[in-house]
Amino acid sequence: MTEQHAMSLRATLAPWLRLLAQRRGRLSIGTLLMALTLVSAIGLLALSGWFITASALAGTAMAAGGVAISLNVYVPGGGIRAFALTRTVARYVERLYNHDTVLRLLADLRTRLFGVLAGLDEHRLSRRRASDWLHCLTADIDAMDSLYLRLLAPPLVAVASVIALSAFLSFWLPAVGLAICGLLGVAIGWLIVGQSRLGMAASRRRMEDLEQLRGRLIEQWQGLAELEAYDSLTSHRQRLDGIETQLEADQRCLGRLAALGNAVAGLAVGTTVTVVLWLAALAYTSGQLSGPVMVMMPVAVLAFNEALAPLAMAFTHLGATRVAAARLNDLEAAAVKTGTQRRIISSGPLPARLDNVTLRYPGALVPALSSVSLCVAAGERVALCGASGAGKSSVAALLAGQLRPTQGEVMLDGKPLQDVTPTTLAQCVAVLTQRIDLFDDSLAANLRLADPGADETRLWLALAMVELSDWAAGLPNGLATRVGEGGRQLSGGQSRRLALARLVLRDPGLVILDEPFAGLEAATAARIAAHLDGWLNGRTVLYLVHDLGEKVDPPGIDRQLMMREGRLVPL
Repeated sequence: MTEQHAMSLRATLAPWLRLLAQRRGRLSIGTLLMALTLVSAIGLLALSGWFITASALAGTAMAAGGVAISLNVYVPGGGIRAFALTRTVARYVERLYNHDTVLRLLADLRTRLFGVLAGLDEHRLSRRRASDWLHCLTADIDAMDSLYLRLLAPPLVAVASVIALSAFLSFWLPAVGLAICGLLGVAIGWLIVGQSRLGMAASRRRMEDLEQLRGRLIEQWQGLAELEAYDSLTSHRQRLDGIETQLEADQRCLGRLAALGNAVAGLAVGTTVTVVLWLAALAYTSGQLSGPVMVMMPVAVLAFNEALAPLAMAFTHLGATRVAAARLNDLEAAAVKTGTQRRIISSGPLPARLDNVTLRYPGALVPALSSVSLCVAAGERVALCGASGAGKSSVAALLAGQLRPTQGEVMLDGKPLQDVTPTTLAQCVAVLTQRIDLFDDSLAANLRLADPGADETRLWLALAMVELSDWAAGLPNGLATRVGEGGRQLSGGQSRRLALARLVLRDPGLVILDEPFAGLEAATAARIAAHLDGWLNGRTVLYLVHDLGEKVDPPGIDRQLMMREGRLVPL
């Protein structure tokens, strides 16, 4: 591993090592449990070899006659039982404890990164597919469990155990200690450095192939009807086949490399056993060692098969952990760039302003907004009209902080929007968009996303405002009724009204309503508009509509503006 490569690897993993350090107490206990398991295995083999040999020699001497032999069978017998029981219990507790620790870490990390994703603006979110973000939250984070369970604790325990056994056996024969340190040290070095170098490219490609495969499969299922209609399913499947072929090739390559690492580990342990047996036999023939100690030495080394075997697979797949860490680092870096807000804003109706704002989406041929200047006074209700694609939703996204302007400035309550804390912005700006996000949970849970502390009385009042209370009361489970994934159990109009009821549970100073009565019958829309009129009093309101007078006009409009092709135009 070159120095530059090692520095790059350290820089990539450094944030996650710092994250692990936050739970250093639990991780230290887990490492000690690993060490106890390995020490018990070494002690079991070493003491068993010594005891069997001592018993055999004692029995042989007694059979020959004329020799008085004294051998305490109870102490070593008890030690063997103790080591065997300790090894079994320690292994079980270690697996249970360490996996619990890592699952806690992954849960914290997944929650933290979900918050990061929620804070990214649409520009950054649009640079990658939804399946890519899903891959970050699942596969990338899952790959990080290798950092402690396979890449840090096991080699640390193996190195410490080699040093400890070498020191222990050196009391009888220093040459044996040096041989164990030298041979097993070289083997551990190869398993860590050599295997990671050999498997780096293939394991990185495998991680990238899995991401592509996930994305393509999700795209195929989501667009299956369109692919069938345009007779493109075959070509799409061929691309999937290509990814799967490359993935299979990399998996075979990694399998061969892992087998090579296992062979190296087995060869190293076997060679060390042979060398130690040879040195011990020489010492025995010269009278330096007793027979039982001579046998104990090589038998103790056999336990290192258990310590070295996991290293081959773990470090062969180091590239996957590195790719996952790098991608998550990029996500964290994006959050840092968007997370410099500090100011707060006042309560009550909020004035909003766009000053000469231009907005261009990544890769777009023309800007979505061109030199737009817009001012909405505190407490004013403004209708922003225009056809689909005129730029109304882009204005809403800018005011909600979901996008940042390419040029110009967005002001809220007289302060630049980028200086407002995300928490404050979420509290004081409420947006009803064309896209309705409902979760596969109860009506009550979906409503309480706006106010987790809302009691049932407030929930029923909010439903009554959008004329859903009678419908919800007639359901067998009432507010506990599940809405299905994405609100599939509801009609389009019901989903929209439920989202509007959720909005009513908030207390924002600025309300942005994008076609609030779309999909509703005229009579129903008129009644809901009348209910909303009272709630909107004392708030700044921006309506996004195609045109006034088409169906039901939003209540209490003070001013009307028109947008066309990303510009404000005279009425």
